[in-house]
Amino acid sequence: MKLLFKWILSACALLLVASVYSGVQVQSFGSALWAVVVISLLNMLVRPILVVLTLPVTLLTVGLFLFVLNGLMFWAAANMLSGLHVNGFWAAVWAAILYSVLGMVIESALARLFPQQ
Repeated sequence: MKLLFKWILSACALLLVASVYSGVQVQSFGSALWAVVVISLLNMLVRPILVVLTLPVTLLTVGLFLFVLNGLMFWAAANMLSGLHVNGFWAAVWAAILYSVLGMVIESALARLFPQQ
């Protein structure tokens, strides 16, 4: 049940990012749901490999390069889907930052709604 709520709330967060930030356009709620799935899969499968490969750059930039990696994942998802459009790489970085902040809020709310036993 928690996973279903997280999926729906993350799609709403993506729609909120698109309404607040003009660099991102989402066609519909269904497109947002698919975008959340693709972003989650990219973050789960590709991002850990990129984090390890770019570890020296991440250390030199004191972790700031992770924002670039988040933007790359967001941009890659937009390139895979027709319902999600991002106006360039830096728009993807800013959208990923906004989406991450909203994701933290969602995680916090769901942790209170579904406490661990």
